[in-house]
Amino acid sequence: MAEKTEQSLFAKLYAIDVSEKIDKKNGLSYLSWPSAWAEIKKVVPDATYKVYERETPHGPVNYFTDGKTCWVKTSVTLNGLEHIEMLPVMDFRNNSITLENIRSTDVNKAIQRSITKAAARHGLGLFIYEGEDLPEDAADGRKREKEEFEQKKQEIEAKKLAEIDQQTKEIRKDAPATVTKTEELPW
Repeated sequence: MAEKTEQSLFAKLYAIDVSEKIDKKNGLSYLSWPSAWAEIKKVVPDATYKVYERETPHGPVNYFTDGKTCWVKTSVTLNGLEHIEMLPVMDFRNNSITLENIRSTDVNKAIQRSITKAAARHGLGLFIYEGEDLPEDAADGRKREKEEFEQKKQEIEAKKLAEIDQQTKEIRKDAPATVTKTEELPW
């Protein structure tokens, strides 16, 4: 049996550093759908996604409902493996929007977020969702850990910048003075 040397697609996508593409909104981190889709297509050029629809008397619609709220259903297929995601249609506070208040823009945003989350099931940016379904106390602890990590990271970056600033000052101190008169030029 030949030894498999190629990294799995999941591992390859999971290893992509998307941390600089993460946005924050209302205390939550997310990867924008264009960034997620661009990274997917770089690795799997023939990747596809699907938005599921249901039939109604008015024609097909791209959301599902229980008569009270709505959700969307999407999938991302990579190398024949389809991961399906269902996501509620939510407002800016991540609360479900009631059926009578749903707008097409709300559904569109939910579709894009759902596609991004389906891509995460393949590995891309999955770390963003880690701890999302933990009990509240555990999720709070995970959030504190992330905040502490970010604070430590900022402290390290500030220390590095201070060191660079100090080195720059030392270089400038040793550099020759600036020529202010044309008579001082060496030629």
